[in-house]
Amino acid sequence: MKPDISLHRVDAGSYWTDGGAMLGVLPRAIWGKSVQTDERHRKHLALNLLLIKTADRTILVDTGLGNRLTDKQKDIYRPSNFQLPASLAEIGVRDADVTDVVLTHLHFDHAGGIVTGFGDHDALTFPTARHWLQKRAWEIAKNPAELNRAAYLFEQQLALLEARGKQQLIDGNHEIAPGVTLVKTGGHTFGSQIVEIDSADGFYIYAADIVPTFFHVSPAVTSAYDVCREDTFKAKQYIFERLKEKNGTLLLNHDPKRWDLPASALK
Repeated sequence: MKPDISLHRVDAGSYWTDGGAMLGVLPRAIWGKSVQTDERHRKHLALNLLLIKTADRTILVDTGLGNRLTDKQKDIYRPSNFQLPASLAEIGVRDADVTDVVLTHLHFDHAGGIVTGFGDHDALTFPTARHWLQKRAWEIAKNPAELNRAAYLFEQQLALLEARGKQQLIDGNHEIAPGVTLVKTGGHTFGSQIVEIDSADGFYIYAADIVPTFFHVSPAVTSAYDVCREDTFKAKQYIFERLKEKNGTLLLNHDPKRWDLPASALK
């Protein structure tokens, strides 16, 4: 018998990023007329996080931007206010209730909310939670090569997590709770992972930045931020095959208009 699991979309706010970089190989002539951009050609992205509630676990997938962006980052990304705590409160979840945090990867828009600034001090946003991430992702974030150095802020986002010993490093696929499995894909980053939920209510995949928006459903469309397009393509093939096999639902983490996409809508 499959476990009873409830899923909730958690609104952590939004931000804007370069449209050309986000759509990657897809020419602007194709997407330019149908995708809203601002005067600096930035595309609006949602921060759709996933909350998974099982019989005895409350699992948050990703943490959004947080509230500790620099003035330079605010100028570049035009972020909204950090809405994660208020959004969790709306569904009756406090920081201490979160037993597990899954980090699909460690870019700032997914890992920024690990730590919250409280004016005179910083603290882990979810102080009692285990934070699950791939060992490769952690190692690269801690010691990035020159090519990826700008993508990671270990001291700002992860040093406190390490000091508290709350990181749970895994290497490969791992079931963290009945019906909740982390699957290592690579592609977007070398340590990227997705989340599969196989419950009494249905089968779901939170694909994170492997398929961040509806535009990225096309297998060949990858972000310019991806470190390996071939691995992203293979990850999409795996995701789509799993969803079609189980008549499942894809959850989109960055799309401002769409959250869930049935297998029948996949190419």
